[in-house]
Amino acid sequence: MELLHHSLPEMFRDCARRFTGKPAITFDGRTLDFAAVDRISDRVAVALARRGIRKGDRIGLYCINSDWFPLAYFGILKAGAVVVPINLLLNPKEVAFILNDAGARALFYHGVFAPAVNALRPLTPDLAFCVCIGALPPPQDIPWAEFAEAEGPVPVVRPTPLVAFNPAEDLAAILYTSGTTGRPKGAMLTHRNLVSNIRSTLQAMQVQPGEERFLVILPLFHAFAAMACMFLPLMSGSTMVPLSRFDPLHVAKMIAAERITLFMGVPSMYVALLRLPDAVVPHFETLKFCVSGGAALPVAVMREFETRFGKKIYEGDGPTECSPVTCVNPIGGRTKSGTVGLPVPDVEMKIVDEQGQDVPDGTIGEICVRGPNVMKGYWKLPAETKEAFFGDWFRTGDLGTRDADGYFSIVDRKKDMIIVNGMNIYPRIIEEVLARCEGVREVAVVGEPHKMHGEIPVAYVALKEGVPTSERVGITVAQLRTCCLASLGRHEVPRKFFFLSELPKNAAGKIMKRELRKHGELERGVLSRTPDA
Repeated sequence: MELLHHSLPEMFRDCARRFTGKPAITFDGRTLDFAAVDRISDRVAVALARRGIRKGDRIGLYCINSDWFPLAYFGILKAGAVVVPINLLLNPKEVAFILNDAGARALFYHGVFAPAVNALRPLTPDLAFCVCIGALPPPQDIPWAEFAEAEGPVPVVRPTPLVAFNPAEDLAAILYTSGTTGRPKGAMLTHRNLVSNIRSTLQAMQVQPGEERFLVILPLFHAFAAMACMFLPLMSGSTMVPLSRFDPLHVAKMIAAERITLFMGVPSMYVALLRLPDAVVPHFETLKFCVSGGAALPVAVMREFETRFGKKIYEGDGPTECSPVTCVNPIGGRTKSGTVGLPVPDVEMKIVDEQGQDVPDGTIGEICVRGPNVMKGYWKLPAETKEAFFGDWFRTGDLGTRDADGYFSIVDRKKDMIIVNGMNIYPRIIEEVLARCEGVREVAVVGEPHKMHGEIPVAYVALKEGVPTSERVGITVAQLRTCCLASLGRHEVPRKFFFLSELPKNAAGKIMKRELRKHGELERGVLSRTPDA
């Protein structure tokens, strides 16, 4: 693919020239047009250059969803530096690890995180300075106004010393994975990676330049949110409307008030929206469609949402390491429930066995991806980078299938597969069955070590409102077992059921199975529990 733009700043500047006066970001009662976003992010770049930031320097971005996030993000890029977004749910030690691992020279942070920043200061001696956003900074930090309101002409910021720019090699961002299997790994995404994925996703999503209005509730530090909720609108002349937290009723009101046309969410958000009263259903009228990503969307939830709100949900997928969008069900075309659709333009996908050999359609194997969107590698981890590839094909760690029409389905994460008496069990298959059972709102299935069977499947269930607590265990467990036995083999039926009021989720709204495996923490939130079968 021949890219029309070689870098993210170049791509954005071109869009800003074409849509100068159109609203780019609406947040908390204020609106910035494209000219303002371009101008302010230029000033941020100027201030960074004046403070010694050079091409390739890494800078942390620890900020809530707001207009400040993209302003800082693009300012960092325009200075030739590399953005290191910070997960807002991490504790100070975890944040410090990321900043130190990335070798960050500076940090932009929102004032709400001032206590965390104060706690991590002694742990990050290499930070040259911190910029406080949205609040009065402590004496040792720099106010955002010094960056965003710098007076005088805005020069074209060039890296110093002048070094040739190579979009295929030069980094735009380092995105750290959640570290569920060990220490977090920094996925190195180049300008070419992100520019190519923006082009592919704009085409796949059929975004109409200058016409769309995106509600941004997914946390922007997350790869899916950055692509689908920040890059897509700001590179297409559309408007992004960030919200700093997810509240279902407020989301419904904002969709109506801001005449939102596109909503991107994760499955847990659609589950929560289904709990809204019927009176707010008309609030969704302006939506063209919705997109779900980040985790598997239960078919039962998709169908209930589409029936109730009259809006189609298109499911897609993609790992952080792929910038991240790899596939989506065709917008306005043939969709297949339970699949993540077809590869987006310029991205290839296939299913392979443990040796990296292609397997026939319909056979479960690991999903691999190839294309200009695939990361450069993991930051300072050459061995892990090598292990993540079969040649130039990235190994996603997802187990899935491809059907005869080329649609991909994700069966489960490779690391989540349960082995019972030597037989492979895929939690998502069990979860899909349980999600269809009456009274179930959300469910997650994990493996638990077992002396005799190796592992056994264990289900964690959150029920819909309206079922009396006293009835939950006796009646519901019997119903769930019957429901499972009607569709699953006996070895697949969960041996234990735990009932929680809510399943634990991360900042992106994904269910955290690792938390469910921490039995001690789980017990404190259990409402009731069945005995071992």
